[in-house]
Amino acid sequence: MKKIILATLLSVAALQVNAFDLDLKDLGEAVKQVGKKTGSDSSAGVSALSDQETNDGLKAALNQGVAKAVGLLGASNGFFGNKEVKIPLPDSLKKVEKGMRLVGMGDQADDLVLKMNRAAEAAVPEAKALLVSSIKQMSLSDAKAILTGPDDAATQYFKKTTSADMGEKFLPIVTKATEKVQLAQTYNKYAELGSQFGVVDKENANIEQYVTNKALDGLYLMIAKEEAAIRKDPIGQASSLLKKVFGAVAK
Repeated sequence: MKKIILATLLSVAALQVNAFDLDLKDLGEAVKQVGKKTGSDSSAGVSALSDQETNDGLKAALNQGVAKAVGLLGASNGFFGNKEVKIPLPDSLKKVEKGMRLVGMGDQADDLVLKMNRAAEAAVPEAKALLVSSIKQMSLSDAKAILTGPDDAATQYFKKTTSADMGEKFLPIVTKATEKVQLAQTYNKYAELGSQFGVVDKENANIEQYVTNKALDGLYLMIAKEEAAIRKDPIGQASSLLKKVFGAVAK
């Protein structure tokens, strides 16, 4: 009787071991399958992207970033209503501004600041064509360098390829927009005097040039913010190509 009970117990134990062993095999196979999928995705990286994907994906991202930055800054209050890019009088002219306010000319000073920002808002839309042209002329090596570069790699590329041309294009627009500002001549008079005494940098000694420089700074800043946002959240982008290209280098 004892032998029968022992044999029965051994049979049950063997069945349990076989079942457990089968579960482990199934689990191991499942893990292998998942590993194959995740491994292939994570190890792909930029090297697995075709040249066409790299080129098209990056250019699509840059066009998206440029359109958004220009759209934001080129609208009413794009500069004036944005603390990050609002154009103030140069720090070296703050004393002049305070003096104007002390003698009851505060409204004129405010009007000058407003018109400087309005001039920048009027000029920025002209930048889009130059930026888009720069994107079209971008080489594959440029695209790969930008894609694997720092968060502002594309912005630095734009600065290198467009800042001179945009400065030339912005200046006449800014000049036209500031012609109607009665205090523009006053600004230039005091700024030029300050420049002679080393108080004001030469590039800030003329209101039109100062606004042009600040408009460019603001535009590149907003492009950099858009670029960083795309890099930070590639999955949140609408384009599947953007997701694939920037997802390949997402950290």
